[in-house]
Amino acid sequence: MWQTRDDLNQVLQSIQDDLKQQVAELRSRSAGFSPKLAIVQVGGREDSNVYIRMKLKAAENIGISAEHVRFSRDITEFELLSEITKLNDSPAVHGIIVQMPLDSEHSIDSHKITDAVSADKDVDGLNTINEGRAAVGDLSGFIPCTPAGCVELIKTTGVPIVGKNAVVLGRSRIVGTPVAELLKWENATVTVCHSKTKNLSDITKTADILVVAIGRPELVRGSWIKPGAVVIDCGINPISDSSKKSGQKLVGDVAYAEALEVASHVTPVPGGVGPMTVAMLMKNTVLAARRQLDRILTPTWPLRPLRLVPASPPPSDIVIARSQSPKDIGELAHEIGLFPKEVSQYGRTKAKISLSVLDRLKDQSNGKYIVVAGITPTPLGEGKSTTLLGLVQALCAHRGRNAFACMRQPSQGPTFGVKGGAAGGGYSQVIPMEEFNLHLTGDIHAVTAANNLLAAQMDARIFHELTQKDGPLYDRLVPKLKETRKFSPIQLRRLKKLGIDKTDPDSLTTEERSRFARLDIDPKRIMWNRVVDLNDRYLRKITIGQSPTEKGFTRETAFDISVASEIMAILALGNDVDDIKLRLANMVVAYDKKGNPVTADDLGVTGALLVLLKDAFEPTLMQSLEGTPVLVHTGPFANIAHGCSSIIADKIAMKLARENGYVATEAGFGSDIGMEKFFDIKCRASGDKPHCAVIVSTVRALKMHGGGPAVTAGAPLNEVYVQENLELLSKGLCNLGKHISNGNKFGVPVVIAINRHGNDTDAELNLIKQFALQNGAFRAVLCDHWARGGAGALDLADAVIEACDVNSNFKYLYPLNLSIRDKIKNIATEMYGAGNIEFTDDVQKKIDIFTELGYDKLPICMAKTSNSLTGDPAIKGAPMGFTLKINDIFVSVGAGFVVPMVGEISKMPGLPTRPSIYDIDLNTQTGEIDGLF
Repeated sequence: MWQTRDDLNQVLQSIQDDLKQQVAELRSRSAGFSPKLAIVQVGGREDSNVYIRMKLKAAENIGISAEHVRFSRDITEFELLSEITKLNDSPAVHGIIVQMPLDSEHSIDSHKITDAVSADKDVDGLNTINEGRAAVGDLSGFIPCTPAGCVELIKTTGVPIVGKNAVVLGRSRIVGTPVAELLKWENATVTVCHSKTKNLSDITKTADILVVAIGRPELVRGSWIKPGAVVIDCGINPISDSSKKSGQKLVGDVAYAEALEVASHVTPVPGGVGPMTVAMLMKNTVLAARRQLDRILTPTWPLRPLRLVPASPPPSDIVIARSQSPKDIGELAHEIGLFPKEVSQYGRTKAKISLSVLDRLKDQSNGKYIVVAGITPTPLGEGKSTTLLGLVQALCAHRGRNAFACMRQPSQGPTFGVKGGAAGGGYSQVIPMEEFNLHLTGDIHAVTAANNLLAAQMDARIFHELTQKDGPLYDRLVPKLKETRKFSPIQLRRLKKLGIDKTDPDSLTTEERSRFARLDIDPKRIMWNRVVDLNDRYLRKITIGQSPTEKGFTRETAFDISVASEIMAILALGNDVDDIKLRLANMVVAYDKKGNPVTADDLGVTGALLVLLKDAFEPTLMQSLEGTPVLVHTGPFANIAHGCSSIIADKIAMKLARENGYVATEAGFGSDIGMEKFFDIKCRASGDKPHCAVIVSTVRALKMHGGGPAVTAGAPLNEVYVQENLELLSKGLCNLGKHISNGNKFGVPVVIAINRHGNDTDAELNLIKQFALQNGAFRAVLCDHWARGGAGALDLADAVIEACDVNSNFKYLYPLNLSIRDKIKNIATEMYGAGNIEFTDDVQKKIDIFTELGYDKLPICMAKTSNSLTGDPAIKGAPMGFTLKINDIFVSVGAGFVVPMVGEISKMPGLPTRPSIYDIDLNTQTGEIDGLF
């Protein structure tokens, strides 16, 4: 309770002490967290400076970081709005106020400016959203500071507000109107007076509570006040006073001395409403910071799942996808804890996520890490992507856990070939599936451009070295511009690599200039091909340089599919942009005629590649059919590269999922290929340790491994696959057993997901389940997510939760200090079941060269068929003791692995006789795409 100025100071000190304690509590909850207030000022009015200094000092006293953001008087409205947007988007700023008036040379709409401040950061309470909330009694927003201060002052008198007659003089947007609304919601009977009100003094005499905010010095006299009333004076007016050095003094709208004789409580001016207004500003700032911290630290997202109404039988994938209306991707981003600055929307259904999330959440504990792989599949695939999505839909939409699916971006080669897209299927899909399966956000096109720029630069450099002498070549590489010549940063790196410790281009000797200018690439030892994101068999071998302008310097080369580019693997394996840059620089594209490796950095192209890939560093946020988050990023080939989505996407997902959340990511093909590479290459590069492996199995695939007829894409299934046949199924269970064994060798719990297909019988499904449990699986569950969405994968979700609660004893299959040959042998014997490894003479020579160059310390990325545990796609089941022949080997130095080739593995697929091209069309009336699957 207060009556005197000293009493008021004690009330203010009490509020300050409480806020200081709250700030300390917020800091203790999160390392490095600090409430921050941005005070925006246009111009430099001295009265504004006085108020700002008060706010800065108050913030300092309670531990709030306050930034005075100054703009000159020549700032325009558009520029000011842009600066406010930056503050809105900054996760580090919790509260924003704009100091009024705006002292600008230009006309600026102050209402537009206050409305531009995000309602979540509008600690002044002047945004129309917050004003509107207060007007209808919703006090969950930010209450304008002066009105809130008035009510706080009334409450601290000890005089109850309920049932009292309250009169408010003034109806301004900033004080009068909101204070009247607040008093109304405190159950006072409120009368608002203004300049047109008649018999003003008669009305004020009825007031138990009188709030004056009319802007006229000492208008309210003691005779206007009801005896014992509480008087809150919001005015501050300069009047002449010859006794003061300045010739002025400040008074309120109430004649203070007269009011003291009548009222029970009167706020002084200055020293009353002003300091309490600042205190309420600090209170709002602490509240804003608390809300943000609560949002960041709350264990479970406030995620709104999308309802599924599965049809029986399920229609086509594209019909199912279009039957669901996705939520705006900005809404999903907000639900999972992202800030506007971290989200770049590409329309309503997809958005790039900034890598700055990792910096903001660097102290956040990671969620649980799950890999989804499969058994050796049929050419039709066994539903690995579908299972990944069904699992995450079950975890997130049905079990209420924070859960992400991390997926590779599909290549347009399979989409227009025979396999189709990779958005999942049935009621476990990414939506919109058309955007997912086609251009998405252009990352593959960026990889294509970067890859081909490097190829173009390499061939151009070969040409120029062949057609120029040392002197002119050097002069063109280091030209004189405006009478000055200097090396670019990337050229200085090449000088350092060559051991030339000089920075002045004119100081190099003739021999040094020749060494610098000539890469001397051996055309017969070029490893870098051009790429295109399509299946095109006629690009598997081509001749370039046939134009007369190339002066007869032709060579044979080839195109690969874009997702086989080493650049794609680098994007997938980089931990951050610096790591990606270093890997790009280290890519070996060829050898010179002395056998030395020639890198992208030697060709001067690293920075240009980085620029082309700038947007591709960021993963793309999409959603499942049930509105759960999906991160899509990179798409390296699984049988040539490591076949996993990016480390960056997984890391962002694990931070956003939080300590008790789950991140499920996909590894291409079976445990022998994708899962082994996930563990030994991806996890080794990232340092992240998985908690669980899910292996997807089907009756169909196991019957094939038991000796069933060949399964061919596009052809009807043989009757043995659609009728119960326990004997055939039993013979194929060995393949499942091998994959379970493979998973267990890495020390993680293995959960078997048995995908139910329409013709599977209970006896067949239960046979698989019992076999899996008897042969080392942690759990084995039946799944029906294709037909039912997340509801069909609840048992799988529960098994994964249980598996992740078990202590993982994750370990790599081999140490990096083993020789290349021993690492290959380790993988072949442990993962495939081989008994002997055979190397061709050419491979033996290359291994020796790689060892001399230090590449023997890299992990191994086996390139072999996905259709068999052996190198022969026709051999099914789980044979043991066979001979595995390595018929070629190359190194991807930038990606960071050695690639032994088993059999003929093409990096450029071809189109079949009847590709899905025939079924794909655009409806010109609706704009919808037909035929994708």
